[in-house]
Amino acid sequence: MRWLDKMNENIRKGIRSWLQITPSNPYSIQINEVMDFELAAIRNRIWYRGDGNELEQMYQQNPEYADKRKFWASRCSPGMEMRKIHTGLPGLMVRTLNSIILSDMNDFEFADDRQEKLWGEIEKDNKFRKKFEKSLKEMLFIGDGAYKVTVDTDVSQYPILEWYPGEKIEIVLHRGRLKEVVFKTEYTSEMQKYTLHEHYGHGYIKNHLYRGDDEVAVNSLDATKAIKDITFDKNVILAVPLQIYENTKFEGRGGSIFDGKVDSFDALDEAWSQWMDALRAGRAKTYIPECLVPHDPETGQLIKPNPFDNRYFAADGDMREGQKNEVTTEQPDIPHESYLASYVTALDLCLQGVLSPSTLGIDVKKLDNAEAQREKEKATLYTRDAIIEALQETIPELVSASINAYHILHGEAVEEVKANLPFGEYANPSFESQVETVSKGRQGGIMSVEASVEELYGDTKDDDWKQEEIARLKAEQGIAEVEEPGINMAAGEFEVNEGVEEGNVKLNGAQIASLMNVIKMVKEGSVTRSEAISIITATLGISRENAESFIEEGMSNESQSSKPDVRNEPGRIPGSLKNSK
Repeated sequence: MRWLDKMNENIRKGIRSWLQITPSNPYSIQINEVMDFELAAIRNRIWYRGDGNELEQMYQQNPEYADKRKFWASRCSPGMEMRKIHTGLPGLMVRTLNSIILSDMNDFEFADDRQEKLWGEIEKDNKFRKKFEKSLKEMLFIGDGAYKVTVDTDVSQYPILEWYPGEKIEIVLHRGRLKEVVFKTEYTSEMQKYTLHEHYGHGYIKNHLYRGDDEVAVNSLDATKAIKDITFDKNVILAVPLQIYENTKFEGRGGSIFDGKVDSFDALDEAWSQWMDALRAGRAKTYIPECLVPHDPETGQLIKPNPFDNRYFAADGDMREGQKNEVTTEQPDIPHESYLASYVTALDLCLQGVLSPSTLGIDVKKLDNAEAQREKEKATLYTRDAIIEALQETIPELVSASINAYHILHGEAVEEVKANLPFGEYANPSFESQVETVSKGRQGGIMSVEASVEELYGDTKDDDWKQEEIARLKAEQGIAEVEEPGINMAAGEFEVNEGVEEGNVKLNGAQIASLMNVIKMVKEGSVTRSEAISIITATLGISRENAESFIEEGMSNESQSSKPDVRNEPGRIPGSLKNSK
């Protein structure tokens, strides 16, 4: 039987289960890109313009397959046309963010007053604040753009700042660093289109003119024949690209706040258009018997109802005697709550992560207090912080390029420019709530008058005004500043030295009393001499030599019985008494 058991064991080992994993075969996924950066920028620009006619034309021409099913690409069936309405939300978002940023932008801060004065002249000559308003808008909805710093003495004696939106530039990177910016300018001559490519790099400007895909000489056009290639200091580049977010599709390019939101904008327009179409179709309908339908006084024909107002519909009439022909009116039921929920949901998707509804003046809950409203502003605050961080990093580079362009124009050496662009605060608590908070701090004794004035007014008032306000408040509250009272340092024929000459030690009244108490404890034997020296050096902050001198002379004065006992006289320091006679 032993051989039978062995055979059974071999069979069990043979049929034992094992986990074997076969590796998958490599598989590649190919995605056809239907939009380049320029076409995406054009699409975003049309959404920003907010014209429904342009949107419908764009989507009906768009080669993207998924766009064929979108609201703006759809075509109505004959006889069932509906009105397509654009809400204008994309343009409103850009304009609101633009106003938030510009309203908080302060003047530039410079380390050098000469540079500050020069930039002030350049800024005034270029009307930079107004120009920057346009560039910030295009940077938000296109994704990026660049400033070109040019010099043309026929136009201005200062450098000229020209803004190019993202679809008119190319950004060339090398190892992740900016190598050059290519600015594209179109010209038309003799029914042919030319494109000028200006390559702005570190220390050079090179120009190339193209007719279609063929390069031609730069002097082929009257408008470009005066343009020359130039070189200058390699530490300077007269082009400054600006961007806030990174583009997820195109490396090195900026991302728009519309990225990922276009489908939501389309859905919002559809929800609003459908609601308005239902509202139009849901007007009250009046049914009139055919015998009572108004007739055309000239032809006698029945007047057909207008499809816009639907004021009446014809019904079968009864001409028999004794029958009544009644006019009836019906009011369709419109599900406003369902339409409102769809509209609010689509609106939230459009604004999610970019703006708060309360920033646009949309208050879904009418009972929110001021604190709740500020909490709703956090989405706007995050977007604002991202924009400000990007501007504070790149705008000083534009200032530096402008100032150095002025130096290059006048044959001067380039210099390092240190500039800062400060911004004010956003969504501050109201003045009433600040007053309430500061009042509680004052009543609780945790804030001084100076701290309360600084917290309440901050940078809105200058230092001189705040000092006058502090003095006025102290006077009203009975807080007076008085001089420190003088102390009589003489007692009879003895006077107290204000300091020990060795080390220039000066003690106040409390320190003198502490010193006298320690010497008294040594005399009484409650502490040893070494312990007394340690106590004096640790508490009074004087040297060990002075402490030993004080104790030594204090002890010696005790043994002199001929002299009056002045150990407990106020202000007396052993070793520092001298006869005034």
